Amino acid sequence: MNIDKAIEKLRDDEHYYGDFGKKFLSNSDIKTLLDNPLEYGKPSERIPAFLVGGYFHTAILEPDKLKNFKIIEATTRNTKKYKELSEGEMCLLQHEADKTEELVDTVLANDYARALIRPVDFEYEKPAITELCGKLWKGKADIINHDDQLVVDLKTTADLERFRYSAKKYNYDSQAYIYRQLFGYDMIFIAICKKTKKIGIFDCSDQFYESGRDKVERAVEAYNLFVDDENFDPTNYFINETL
Repeated sequence: MNIDKAIEKLRDDEHYYGDFGKKFLSNSDIKTLLDNPLEYGKPSERIPAFLVGGYFHTAILEPDKLKNFKIIEATTRNTKKYKELSEGEMCLLQHEADKTEELVDTVLANDYARALIRPVDFEYEKPAITELCGKLWKGKADIINHDDQLVVDLKTTADLERFRYSAKKYNYDSQAYIYRQLFGYDMIFIAICKKTKKIGIFDCSDQFYESGRDKVERAVEAYNLFVDDENFDPTNYFINETL
């Protein structure tokens, strides 16, 4: 495989999230491989929080692509109007889009956050590929901040005070480890609370990276055993723990 050509192809979201991108492992596979490897490769359910997060990222990094979001003027997704207009797709509600725009304005009004997001020398939505534990991994960085030599990742959260705990739950530690290997810079997270609009800027400790590396190693072990082994019989899958 020509890695440079593959990286260039991954710039297109259609390839990154489509069949071509599935040739590589990514941080989004960590949860499945660690929790239930039998579900690996199956499409994940789209939920409103992911849609809001995607709109938030796009509004800051690629506002020209906001036209790709279908927004419906309805109070909930249970209304007749929403069901008719959405045509079975997961769509943003107008009030969700409005609130997300407020989050975007809040983040960009903060001098410290804006300096990380809009440095002089930067790259947005940059893909990369690297080998970890004998497997090829892909990643696409929100922001490569060359001024400060940081990979900057944008997050929305329901509770900023618990972000350090949810960071482990949602595998931001493995993301930080993978992305540091991919791009050669330390990682920093900019999070904003969807309720209070408070902003948090979180750097990563050595222990956080080590936790991420451990998850990557265990995920590859699970992949090799339960996905890549053609002799594996899924009916024989079980977990083993000592109580």
